[in-house]
Amino acid sequence: MQAYAKCHEPFVRYCSAVAYGKLPAEDLVQDVLLSAFHRFDSIERPEELLHYLIRAARNRAISVWRVQRRSEAICEKQAAKLMERGATAEMMVDVGIVYAALDRMPKDQRDALVLFEISGVPMGEIAVIQACSEGSVKTRVSRARAKLRELLEGRAKISVADPLGALRTLIL
Repeated sequence: MQAYAKCHEPFVRYCSAVAYGKLPAEDLVQDVLLSAFHRFDSIERPEELLHYLIRAARNRAISVWRVQRRSEAICEKQAAKLMERGATAEMMVDVGIVYAALDRMPKDQRDALVLFEISGVPMGEIAVIQACSEGSVKTRVSRARAKLRELLEGRAKISVADPLGALRTLIL
C-alpha cells in the first residue's frame, strides 16, 4: 500500500483518460489493482509500480476494446438477421429499447425473464439452471416483468403491444 500511495493519483487519472467513453474507469482501476496485488511479489522493482500499473491498464483496456469490437460485429449480424425476418425500422428501434432496458435489470431477473419469455424454457429448467426453487423463478420472472414495464414507461411509445413477444418472434 505504501508503494501504491505514491502513484495513486497519476494512475487513476491515466485510467480515467484511457477508459473515457469506452468502459467504466473504476472497473479498469479495480481490475488492474487486483491483478497487481496478486502479482506484487513478482514485480521486479516495486519502485516502478506506476509503470507496471500503467502498462497493465493499457493492456486491459485494449483487451476490452477488442471484445467490444467483436460484440458490435455480432450485433450488426443479429440486426441483419432480424431485418431478413421482416423486422421494420420501428421494430428494430423497439428491440434496441427493450435490450437497453434488459441491460439495466438485475442479472437473475433478466436471465429468468429472457429464458422464460424469449427462449421458452420451462420454469422448472430455469430453476435448475439458476440453482434455485421454481417458486423463486416465478418471483424473478414476475418482478422482471414489472421492472421492465417500469423501465419502458418513460420511453417513447413502443410500436408493438408485446415487445418481448416481438423479440421472441423475430429471434426464432
